Amino acid sequence: MLARFEVSNFRSIADPVEISLVAIDIEREAARGVSSLGEHLLTRAAVYGSNASGKSNVLAALVWLVDAVQNSLRAWDDEIPLEPFAFDHRKDEPTEFTVDFVVDGVRFEYLLEAKRDGVVREELHHYPEGRARRVFERTGDDVTFHRSLGSGGPFVELLTPTTLLLSLARRFDLPDAARFANVFVRTQAFGKLPSRSNISSPMSNVPTTKIFDDPTNRDDQPSLFGDDLPDRRTQALDLLRLADLGIADVVVEEKEILMGRERRAGVRRRPVLLHETAQGAMPLDLSQESEGTRTWFALIAPVLEALNTGAPVVFDELDASLHPVLSAELIKIFHDQRTNPRGAQLIFSTHDTSLLTHLNRDEVWLTQKRPDGSTELGALADFAGERVRKSANLESAYLHGRYGAIPEIDPTRLRSLGLSG
Repeated sequence: MLARFEVSNFRSIADPVEISLVAIDIEREAARGVSSLGEHLLTRAAVYGSNASGKSNVLAALVWLVDAVQNSLRAWDDEIPLEPFAFDHRKDEPTEFTVDFVVDGVRFEYLLEAKRDGVVREELHHYPEGRARRVFERTGDDVTFHRSLGSGGPFVELLTPTTLLLSLARRFDLPDAARFANVFVRTQAFGKLPSRSNISSPMSNVPTTKIFDDPTNRDDQPSLFGDDLPDRRTQALDLLRLADLGIADVVVEEKEILMGRERRAGVRRRPVLLHETAQGAMPLDLSQESEGTRTWFALIAPVLEALNTGAPVVFDELDASLHPVLSAELIKIFHDQRTNPRGAQLIFSTHDTSLLTHLNRDEVWLTQKRPDGSTELGALADFAGERVRKSANLESAYLHGRYGAIPEIDPTRLRSLGLSG
């Protein structure tokens, strides 16, 4: 589970901003106890803010770090694809990320400080007995490992200025480091997060799982709706029917095709959704379904994977992809211990204020744009230094501007456009 994430000098983020999933109100299902921390961690966190306030960049920073650990070894050559804050001197300073993550009850803290031309500092510590223990520390090309790991092995010779040591540690299965990295990269991302063409973003290639299933063009993975994963098929159908889209079943049509430049034989699998009608079950190809149905269908496998493994899910602009009723159902799934027994976390941005009625005060974060164009992030639970009451009507207070983070409309601009008297 993610406990804390901090970033500075990234896109619209200049000064450090931090999002914490440590619970304030612990007597509820969404707060899961972690004995080694002596804290409860939340399974949900929502980021609200006006357009261009930077809420997407907070999530994009976390996704960037996941992608960096997963891909720096094979995708970064001459430059690290960073986008520092552009409006002042920081464009020449390092970008810094810090993540606290709990793996099997053990807290890991990973820090990365980097510029486009290379890694400045990289550290990984863990707390197996409640006290910090170094796994590795790196300053430029100088690397130090915990004494039990010696010099880290010959793989250190492969380290370049633009390669993360954590990526190498994962590739060569370095104890503790690989344990953390392999869990951290399971984080999945959806929505409208910006991505770069020169890296393989978790956005565009979300599932790194054998059971992902939009079976359209993959012949090397079993289908959730096939016969090879009967338990998962039942779960997938239940989640699909939860949306009340009138879908009774899903069948997978298979067609032999020639694939790739080599024109090798393969199988294209295409999902067909069976709808309940007065004439019985009628098939409809997924491509003919509404955008909302296709979005919900595409979410099924990654969400089930997250719920079955405890992996975090990052979703930018949840309301732009799903109907409010479906958005509410999704956050309820992550709240309920029966549907989310392993503590998977949903971290999302949204404009949908109706979802505030389903969220607690410590699950809401607010972004605002400072006068210099940078992003400010604050916890709703401690807005402006004043603790928000547990019983507060969050939606009403937010819409009335009590917490800021909403657009400010200048009526004089409307008059200049001839849109008001």
